[in-house]
Amino acid sequence: MSKTMKQLLALSALLLAAPAAAAPYTVEATHQGYDRLVDAVMAIGDGRGTILIAPGVYHDCTIQTEGWVIYKAIQPGTAVFDSTVCEGKAVLVLRGRGAEVDGIVFRRLHVDDGNGAGIRAERGFLTVRRSAFRDSEEGILGNDDDSADIRVEGSTFSGLGRCDRGLACAHSIYIGHYRSVTVLRSRFERGRGGHYVKSRSPTIEVSDCSFDDVQGHTTNYMIDLPAGATGTIRRTVFVQGADKENHSAIVAVAAEGPNNPSTGLQVIDNVAHQVPGITWPTALVADFSHSQMVVEHNILGLRITSYQGADSGQGAGLKGKARYYLSKVKAKLLG
Repeated sequence: MSKTMKQLLALSALLLAAPAAAAPYTVEATHQGYDRLVDAVMAIGDGRGTILIAPGVYHDCTIQTEGWVIYKAIQPGTAVFDSTVCEGKAVLVLRGRGAEVDGIVFRRLHVDDGNGAGIRAERGFLTVRRSAFRDSEEGILGNDDDSADIRVEGSTFSGLGRCDRGLACAHSIYIGHYRSVTVLRSRFERGRGGHYVKSRSPTIEVSDCSFDDVQGHTTNYMIDLPAGATGTIRRTVFVQGADKENHSAIVAVAAEGPNNPSTGLQVIDNVAHQVPGITWPTALVADFSHSQMVVEHNILGLRITSYQGADSGQGAGLKGKARYYLSKVKAKLLG
């Protein structure tokens, strides 16, 4: 046998012995790999399972209609879903029993109706950990499920939101009528419009977070509870930026009507400041619910009042301010 033939045979043996490239998605329980996320989700079906996602940039998405699926990056922050959505909605369209998302990055998501999101929670429980949502229209958008809860931990939301093109505004997080919404140890920054957190849930907890609006563009409230809510906002840092569409408040309660009880809502142990150069006043809490709240032990900047009720005219945006000043003029004219 010639030397060249021996070399070819040796090379062939090496190639045969080399492991095949790992599939991007692996169902942990079975070790079965899949090239498409939807196939891994379908393999779990109505059961409960974990999909391990290899490092990489993916132009992929899925719709989950059943079961409880855990979407987990093998290395947090290295599995990136870029630009592709399902049903014109999101990378993950969720309407199963539940889902968990761990260590995944969602970025550059835009759709015709202006609500391109990393996650669309249509039904079921949702927990998000150690994930990032960047430069999209929405981070997490939730529909209504009053039997389920949404929880976000240790995640970042950057360059999200919009309020243009004559469409309804988009927000970093916008949750409808879920049973409860919890956001812990997470960061919000560089909003592009809308609110940073908007929730219609009757129960809210935001703790140990930061809202950095320094580079925000035409943003509104940092936390909007448009239907009212009970719960706690605590140990959170707010920095209000100068480029605001609405600068009247940092947290707004029941601006669209007190559909949920707000008595007992606690806004405590927070820090709120404005960037240098701002001359307008604002309120930490603008309350439209006429409820008894606990707003105390907060460290506030010079022009930030702790609490502003609806009747004082601050916190309602332009319409509220107009009503307030008109009432003052009327009172003066009538003596």
